[in-house]
Amino acid sequence: MADPTPHTAPTSLRERKKQRTRDALIRAALELFTEQGYEATTIDEIAEAVDVSQRTYFRYFANKEEVAFAVQEMVEARFLEELSARPATEAPLTALRTAVMVAWDDIGSAIESVIPVELHMRSYQMIESTPALVAAHLRRSSELEEQIARLIARREGLDVDADPRPRVLVAALSGVMRVAGKVWGEGQDCSVASIRELTQSYLDHIGPAMEGDWRAR
Repeated sequence: MADPTPHTAPTSLRERKKQRTRDALIRAALELFTEQGYEATTIDEIAEAVDVSQRTYFRYFANKEEVAFAVQEMVEARFLEELSARPATEAPLTALRTAVMVAWDDIGSAIESVIPVELHMRSYQMIESTPALVAAHLRRSSELEEQIARLIARREGLDVDADPRPRVLVAALSGVMRVAGKVWGEGQDCSVASIRELTQSYLDHIGPAMEGDWRAR
């Protein structure tokens, strides 16, 4: 899954050059994907946009799917980093909710170190409207959910295979995130502030939705 340090500042000139090339490939790919479509874009076109060879492209990414989700992996890694740092005294749902919101608070600058935030948001919408990428997104989300559930189980001292609560809780959180992302993607405001506000609103409803009385009085 996501590398927790995908964009650490390189220390040598060679490393910095490699990072610049990787970032340029990501930006070129996402611009092409959002402008002409994921399926219609070739790896040769991405490489040509950065003035590198196809061979160079494959040094950084194994296929188009990897580059399509490269920035998303950064976002996921930031969330996992924050979740791992939450105090052990926090209840699991509180830790998850806080990690999500803290990650959204500072992820904008991290994204902008690679691509404009607006391009990332358009890319998210592109993924949601591309069948091949929707399938990949669901697969990756399932893998991330398992990673989060195991992290929650460890911090609570539980056996994730014997106690269903970590997976149930993470499934609820993931469902909320998917709904918030879908509603945001269908809207007009493609900004970090917009999706953060929508996510916070939806997360606020997890407890009441699961425990409250839905019947009208």
